[in-house]
Amino acid sequence: MRELQGHRMRFGLVLLAAFAVVCQGAKAQDKRPTAREVVTAIQGHVGVPWNWDTVDTFKAGNPDSPVTGIAVTMMATLDVLQRAAAKGQNLVITHEPTFYNHLDKPEGMDQNDAVWTAKRTFIEKHGLVVWRFHDHWHMRKPDGILVGMVRTLGWEKYQNPANQYLFTMPETTVEKLATEVANRLDTPVLRVVGNPEMKVTRVALSPGSAGFVRETHALASDNVEVLLVGETREWETVEYAADAVSAGTPKALIVIGHVPSEQPGMEECARWLKTFIKEVPIEFVPTRQPFWTAEQKRAHH
Repeated sequence: MRELQGHRMRFGLVLLAAFAVVCQGAKAQDKRPTAREVVTAIQGHVGVPWNWDTVDTFKAGNPDSPVTGIAVTMMATLDVLQRAAAKGQNLVITHEPTFYNHLDKPEGMDQNDAVWTAKRTFIEKHGLVVWRFHDHWHMRKPDGILVGMVRTLGWEKYQNPANQYLFTMPETTVEKLATEVANRLDTPVLRVVGNPEMKVTRVALSPGSAGFVRETHALASDNVEVLLVGETREWETVEYAADAVSAGTPKALIVIGHVPSEQPGMEECARWLKTFIKEVPIEFVPTRQPFWTAEQKRAHH
């Protein structure tokens, strides 16, 4: 009888312990913020007044879903979404659009387009929530994207204190500068307009896509010999730079590509988020360089 009572007591203790573990797990899950609460925290910490006329909004999913993990990325490509879902990260914070234009409403695209449908279906199937963080990350002082870029390039000591987009560095050539940028940003696909042997010290950096007016004003400035941009139209700034070279003006243009020109800024964003969001894991998920060159393919063969 005593032995039976002992078994019952031990069994009861095991049940109590198991119940305690379940309760602790439930409490931990209860502490998980929703996607909406994460965004509210970001709005409170970003350091600039929140402008409600913005693209920084939810693009897909249920904002009231509890967050299991946060993936921070430059562009929420399907590849990024697949990697995030595989790691149990259901909130994706992206800098650039998810659905192919600035407002995430692709003009002229059929709702039944196979690619668009596949992406929406994947998001729904895996319970993902996508939120864009573009305008206000750029509005920070200093610009969050630029901070990450300058850190990765190692150009802090060259930065002009009066204009954070200008840099004065030890003399180099356009070719050496382009090679350094490609290596630092881990992007082999990079295009250059100008004399590769031209010596330069004055550089301007314009991540992303600033547009013809700002880009040409930078190139025309006496403070700029080389302008680095993310992407630009070939019949606008590229043509202007080519004409400047033909006219004998010592100018050069380096086109990095949109993703690598801002990606370190979203890695910086992930670091920043970790300083005040503690309840869920946060990971920077890099967007893969979509371009490759014929030279790269030949080198592999």
